[in-house]
Amino acid sequence: MATQSPTSLSAQRVPAARVGTVRGPADTRFDRRLAKILAHATAVFCDKGYEGASMRDLSRESGMSLAGLYYYFESKERLLYLIQRHTFTTILERLRQRLEGVSDPEKRIRIFIQNHLEYFLANQKAMKVLSHEDDVLKGEYGAEIAGIKREYYRICRDLMDAFKKQRGLEFSSRIAVLSLFGMMNWIYTWHHPRKDVNASDLAQQMGDIFLRGISGGAVGT
Repeated sequence: MATQSPTSLSAQRVPAARVGTVRGPADTRFDRRLAKILAHATAVFCDKGYEGASMRDLSRESGMSLAGLYYYFESKERLLYLIQRHTFTTILERLRQRLEGVSDPEKRIRIFIQNHLEYFLANQKAMKVLSHEDDVLKGEYGAEIAGIKREYYRICRDLMDAFKKQRGLEFSSRIAVLSLFGMMNWIYTWHHPRKDVNASDLAQQMGDIFLRGISGGAVGT
């Protein structure tokens, strides 16, 4: 695979602010190239694990020179940070867009589940990396990612609180949220696209199971 010169990516190191925003047709060449590099890095981390992957592996997979990779990304930790930041912020932004204008608590929980599963099944390697390398990042990188994850957790907990209030239910929102993530986050270990239902159907069925569990009975559809 041919290598790319540093100038083919950008004239400056990759700033964190350029990653994680949902963009439209006006994506720049920079954004498209960065997305490809992150996809290649995701594949390497997925196959080898973060500890087992080297910058040389990442260079070989991406087709970017080793010198160029070090110039723009400094370390494999920065690449992992960019992957996590992009993934979590994309999920969050899509969720906020979908929740806008929807007031029914049950429907909002179902939107949360479908948004998560759709992204998960479309980006299984990235989600596997996030699940396996959850506590690798330290310092400022780790603090920023932890903040984004807390916001995602907070949104889900607020959804549970609203559902409880509407239905007059008593259960731990914290346990409900963590149980829901437990249902959703490990499907890459068993989901098979030729045998199992698609993301929309899976979200419907998983939503039924979860909502019936926390409500102690039947829920609406």
